[in-house]
Amino acid sequence: MATIKHILFPFDFSRQGLLAVPFVRGVAQRFDAQLTLLGVIPPVWDVPVGGMPEVMVDTEAMENDLYSRLDTALAKQFAGLDVQFQTRAGDPALQIADFAHGNGVDLIMMPTHGCGLFRSLLIGSVTAKVLHDAKCPVWTATHAEEQRTPDPPRVVMCAVEGTPKAPALMQWAAEYAQRMGASLRLLHVVPRISDWLALQGERDLQEQVRDEARAKIDALKKTVGVDAPVRVAVGNVSSTVTEEARQEGADLIIIGRGTLQAPLGRLRTHAYSIIQGSPCPVVSV
Repeated sequence: MATIKHILFPFDFSRQGLLAVPFVRGVAQRFDAQLTLLGVIPPVWDVPVGGMPEVMVDTEAMENDLYSRLDTALAKQFAGLDVQFQTRAGDPALQIADFAHGNGVDLIMMPTHGCGLFRSLLIGSVTAKVLHDAKCPVWTATHAEEQRTPDPPRVVMCAVEGTPKAPALMQWAAEYAQRMGASLRLLHVVPRISDWLALQGERDLQEQVRDEARAKIDALKKTVGVDAPVRVAVGNVSSTVTEEARQEGADLIIIGRGTLQAPLGRLRTHAYSIIQGSPCPVVSV
């Protein structure tokens, strides 16, 4: 269920982080959720002169300074919200996931910097690691400077697969959309079966594939009582999802993050591309 009582906002004072602030405030207000601002100090090493072994710098003073900065940085933007501040030292992705796991976090909201060297050059290594390791939903915005979600958002698009996990994803998306005051639209993408769709026989076969997929998604959504229109599109998963979001004027895309770790699932290999190319923020559940 889309019960969001505690939001974690890892904040590093970057431009991308500042651009994410209005999104964070909007969700926190709609769900009346507690908000935690988390600052993480990466491991700092000092190499003394003379070839002595490297030693780790004491980060206690740095954490105290960071806490003071967090306490005042966004006071105006988050006025009226239930906000707490936390600092940690260590690998940022590990600290974010560990805090979320140990403190009942229901949603992590973080922008993507797109400058990491590991897991995904497109969305940044810290975000990629959090997406992989976190157990709760994760909100991301790659192009926050271009993404403007109205408050309340109007359209939420949920990209679903025809798997047993789809009903739970649909239900989460339906409850989230209802709480945010938005309409929900479901999207399922099937592959192009032929390069010869100009032929009537090939078109008929493609339509049969679409009809079968639509019937399956309709049956799955009925199992959880989700009442939302379903569109079945044909094409590449990532490019089709992002293009459909543009065409529909979606303010948010919801995808199943379980497919990032699962051995099967067509969205698994496309999730990062969806996040990178999305015209709006993405929540991976």
